[in-house]
Amino acid sequence: MGTIKTAIPAVSPLTGEPMKRADAERLAGVLKALADPARLRLLSLIQSAPEREASVSDLTTPLGLSQPTVSHHLRILTEAGLLERDKRGVWAYYRLMPSTIAVIADLLTPPRKRATRRTR
Repeated sequence: MGTIKTAIPAVSPLTGEPMKRADAERLAGVLKALADPARLRLLSLIQSAPEREASVSDLTTPLGLSQPTVSHHLRILTEAGLLERDKRGVWAYYRLMPSTIAVIADLLTPPRKRATRRTR
């Protein structure tokens, strides 16, 4: 999977408007990154961690996965724009990109529900 840090499309597949092929491919890449249970657990663990960030060593035991496997999943989530990575000395810390998560949620919410959700 290539780097998907390019902008997520603004057109939802639920609006009734046809998506451009490149937009559909970008959105599918992000959704593919989210489609793995281990990756969803990683996002949850990072979001619930103190300071809302975690290193690979913080995540291996709770997931029951090896360091290389956790690093692989973190790389995919980072390339998809769902996490940001902050290198500090020999350690890298990962944190969620709430703006990306919000865009995806908005794209997958039918337009009528989106209008209702915003007015509350």
